[in-house]
Amino acid sequence: MFGKRGNDDGNRFTPEFRQPAPAPAAPPPAGSADTAVLARPAAPLQPSAPVAPPARRAVEAPPIAPEARRPQREKSETYYDTKSQVFSALIDTIDLSQLAKLDPETAREEIRDIVNDIIAIKNFAMSIAEQEELLEDICNDVLGYGPLEPLLARDDIADIMVNGSKNVYIEVNGKVEQTGIRFRDNQQLLNICQRIVSQVGRRVDESSPICDARLPDGSRVNVIAPPLAIDGTALTIRKFKKDKLTLDQLVKFGAISPQGAEVLKIIGRVRCNIVISGGTGSGKTTLLNCLTNYIDRDERVITCEDSAELQLQQPHVVRLETRPPNLEGEGEVTMRDLVKNCLRMRPERIIVGEVRGPEVFDLLQAMNTGHDGSMGTIHSNSPRECLNRIESMIAMGGYSLPQKTVREIVVGSIDVIIQAARLRDGSRRITHITEVIGMEGDVIITQDIVLYNIKGEDANGRLLGEHVSTGIGRPHFWDRARYYGEEQRLAVALEAMEKRAD
Repeated sequence: MFGKRGNDDGNRFTPEFRQPAPAPAAPPPAGSADTAVLARPAAPLQPSAPVAPPARRAVEAPPIAPEARRPQREKSETYYDTKSQVFSALIDTIDLSQLAKLDPETAREEIRDIVNDIIAIKNFAMSIAEQEELLEDICNDVLGYGPLEPLLARDDIADIMVNGSKNVYIEVNGKVEQTGIRFRDNQQLLNICQRIVSQVGRRVDESSPICDARLPDGSRVNVIAPPLAIDGTALTIRKFKKDKLTLDQLVKFGAISPQGAEVLKIIGRVRCNIVISGGTGSGKTTLLNCLTNYIDRDERVITCEDSAELQLQQPHVVRLETRPPNLEGEGEVTMRDLVKNCLRMRPERIIVGEVRGPEVFDLLQAMNTGHDGSMGTIHSNSPRECLNRIESMIAMGGYSLPQKTVREIVVGSIDVIIQAARLRDGSRRITHITEVIGMEGDVIITQDIVLYNIKGEDANGRLLGEHVSTGIGRPHFWDRARYYGEEQRLAVALEAMEKRAD
């Protein structure tokens, strides 16, 4: 009950690839509030960030931030003192154990009724707008995530970054800006973090100060608490958009050309083994979700993730999630354990949310033993670096295999590497579609099918470029495409994209 937002429809999805267009209007500012377990007065908190400036002019964000703080300073002494008294009276009045048995909407109405009675009994002088704001703040405290609620309600925010109780930043249109949101103190922030992670059976405290978790809608959460975080608990939330993105939408956003999207659809359809490479925030998970749309509905798909984020639409999906050790340091289930186990579950495709360790070897083995069409993501800055990182992670697992043997395994397992990047103007682009075609001596040979060429930038700092074919008329997976009857579509897409060299 506690910590679950009543208005969460469970369909929000990470806006990894974002169209460079003006952000939608922000919801009306809603003041922050204390946690339900504390009844002490809250320090002045500040309203939600105002409407984000148009894309490509994000440099105007800093002057807007002070404007968000001015109304907060004017009402801080009276509004927050009143709020503290009402909140204390509410905690003394309600039975939290009984409240937890109610559904969120019923509990919210109960709280609103009690708060209205408290305001009337204590005869507080408040306008209707202030009273509504106070009601919303207190409901967020008891049933939601307190000061974070106004930010979580906005669908134009990609990331929420809390650096201690006094600094909250958001990412809008690829640009980071500071908000006026504040927490009462670090303890209130830690309480909210504990509320979030407890919903998925995890914990964060001094003995276990690092935690990965997720919100009910699948948004990714990372918490690192004192003593590791010196200036107070650091909370990072990677939000998911309510509407799931598709490759066609990525085309509209400029992340890939229409012909390039057609090539990606064919790659997913013909069961190529795919590794999506990219840096943090480059859109790897979004792209992985988009590619899974082209998996046949009758295929059995098993996903392995640290925090369950993927939102596959196929009916036959088994979702697996790792588990951290308990208080005694036992019971841990690693990604490698999950990948090993899913090989015994008769999968047709295995999807690993993020490969970051020795489990890459088990994934390669799965790709090489009949599970065609398996996918995974990896952090790297180029397709060539991706291959190097795979070798390094195999070595991390303690395998004493010759280098050539490892590379032969890689070549026999991976068909295509898709490189995603976040450019300096904040936009996300697919920069490479690269094939792994074989070995020449001890060197892995790759060839680029599609590249993104940057031509310059406009007056607003927006990078200009285009996706072009490298002239490969028949990719290495041509025979696979012909087996699935997709060779004609592939030839048309590549021919349409091919550019004559200048």
